[in-house]
Amino acid sequence: MHKSVEFINILRENSLLTSSFCEEDLVISGLTYDSNEVTPGTLFVCKGAAFKEEYLLDAVKKGAVLYISEKEYPGADLPHIIVSDIRKAMPFLADIFYEKPYDKLRLTGITGTKGKSTTAYYIKAILDLYEQENKRPETAISSSIDMYDGVKRYESHITTPESIELMRHFKNAADSGIDFFTMEVSSQALKYNRVDLVRFNIGIFMNISEDHISPIEHPDFEDYFESKLRIFPQTDTALICTDSDHYDRILKAASGAEKIITFGTAEGSDILGYDIKKVEDEIHFKVKCDRFDREFVLTMPGLFNVENALAAIAAAYCYEIPDDIIYKALFTARSKGRMELFSTKDKKVTAIVDYAHNKLSFEKLFESTMTEYPGKRIITIFGCPGKKALLRRSQLGTLAGKYSDTVYLVPEDPGEEDLQNISTEIAVYVEQEGCPYEMFDDRAPAIRKAILDAADESTSPVVILITGKGDETRQKIGRVYVPCPSDAELVQKYIAEYDSAIQ
Repeated sequence: MHKSVEFINILRENSLLTSSFCEEDLVISGLTYDSNEVTPGTLFVCKGAAFKEEYLLDAVKKGAVLYISEKEYPGADLPHIIVSDIRKAMPFLADIFYEKPYDKLRLTGITGTKGKSTTAYYIKAILDLYEQENKRPETAISSSIDMYDGVKRYESHITTPESIELMRHFKNAADSGIDFFTMEVSSQALKYNRVDLVRFNIGIFMNISEDHISPIEHPDFEDYFESKLRIFPQTDTALICTDSDHYDRILKAASGAEKIITFGTAEGSDILGYDIKKVEDEIHFKVKCDRFDREFVLTMPGLFNVENALAAIAAAYCYEIPDDIIYKALFTARSKGRMELFSTKDKKVTAIVDYAHNKLSFEKLFESTMTEYPGKRIITIFGCPGKKALLRRSQLGTLAGKYSDTVYLVPEDPGEEDLQNISTEIAVYVEQEGCPYEMFDDRAPAIRKAILDAADESTSPVVILITGKGDETRQKIGRVYVPCPSDAELVQKYIAEYDSAIQ
């Protein structure tokens, strides 16, 4: 329970309060911007370009006692507070209502263009094993894959939640006795104030490449890069990758953190990775730092995952996790929808399901595939989202066309844009590389065709790269998320059909 005066005061102190039309002793027992979550006593937040007055009227019917907005809604007979910027106001509201829950957690934030999810799950695997051995509960995570906060566990459809939701997850974790919370931090979250006021014990900057440039995201690479760099002033210990493009600029920006630790394969890295090699289905590499010099093993495929593992080892180093625990955790670590490997019984078909969805991740995926599966045909199955990250269409189309023997273009959250328009635009760049392609209205028939066509005795062994959706079970069509089988489910289904057909 909080009183309205607390919210009024914090907004006034931070020069966000425009006017207040409510009594200062009004009791607030709920906070949300979703009218479906309103209960009696709720402070309702009117936010977003698509906000409609009908949402507020619905909130009033359900018992909202106060609303906060950038403008008045005369149709709603309710006390209200007017602010100059609702996005900047929301973190302060959540900070008051949930009482700074991040202070009770050891919080790791991960940003960068590629590898955030896998790194988050490597870190979680290490911390979970450490906590298990100390008889403490499972650690919390917020990622583009899923959310777990000690109370709720569900599949995500956004990388970083809005500040009100995020603070609620922090509170759930703290109230559940959880010590560690690992989270991906998107450029949108940093740009639009979702993580304002949050203090990261560790902030990891993985890498940077052109992405998320569109009218509704970032106008150009500079805006995208600058948004990413905002993580450092709210970070205690910054971990930065020495192999990243623009490393010098990242290092300079990291001076805003209290401490800097580097990781990577470049000489001079504090956490140095070296002697990287593939041994059958495992990836072996050595790590040297001031505490140990030893070998680690990944059983999750993809040579590029060494960079993600080095970031996780650096985080574990900061948390003083014993290196034996790091070794055991990384050996078994998995990330749903990331480099999931499936093969037919005759080993003629290898299917890799991966979330790769931007230029940097595509480059690393093709580089790794050609190194690990030399001489095999490559079929790439992918798409691009509607009205977002528009540069991906040319970048991914060009890369897929250059390195694939065949490309199948499929839906990947087309949203409110016509799927045919997206696929046709990508196809131009695939065709420029001289690569044949087909367009599909659904992912399932494309995956089935790629797998079952290999049963023909005249075809050579193939690696099928199925990218973009990973283990997700929803497809954004229009403004809604429609349930669908995950790529991993489809691959297993059609591999079973292949195996039956060749018996």
